[in-house]
Amino acid sequence: MDDHQAGDEAERLRPHPAERAIGESRGFDLGAALQELRAESHPAEKGHRQVTLFHHTPVTHVLFAFEPNGALPDHAAHGLVTIQVIEGRLSIEVDGTNHDLATHQVLVLNPDVRHSVRAAERSAMLLTVHLVGDKAIPHE
Repeated sequence: MDDHQAGDEAERLRPHPAERAIGESRGFDLGAALQELRAESHPAEKGHRQVTLFHHTPVTHVLFAFEPNGALPDHAAHGLVTIQVIEGRLSIEVDGTNHDLATHQVLVLNPDVRHSVRAAERSAMLLTVHLVGDKAIPHE
C-alpha cells in the first residue's frame, strides 16, 4: 500500500509517508487530497491512483481515486480493513459475495479476508488497515 511499488527513492511520485510526520496531530481534507491525487500527471494504474495519507504501525490510511471500471485485483491484508466510500459507487467482492457500496457507506473486513474492488463509476474511497499480530509490531 505504499505510494509507489518501486524501491528506488528517485522514482517516488511523492514524499514517503514517514517524511510527512504528523507531530501531535494532523487533520486531512479528503476533498482537497482527492483533487490533488486526480491532478497528478502520471497515468493511473489499473484505473486507480492512491496515496498513503498516514502510516504509523499498526495503522495506515490510504486514499484511492478510481476511474470508471478501475479495479484492485483480489488480495488480502494482514489486518482489520475498513473501506469507506467517499464518492461514487464501488463493488467489493468477498468470498463470492458482492457488496455494492455507495457514497458514505462503509464495509469492514476481518484480517486476511481476500477481496477485490471495482468502481462502477468515477469513485473514491478511504482505506484503513489496522494490522494485527506480529505485523502490528513496528520493525526497525
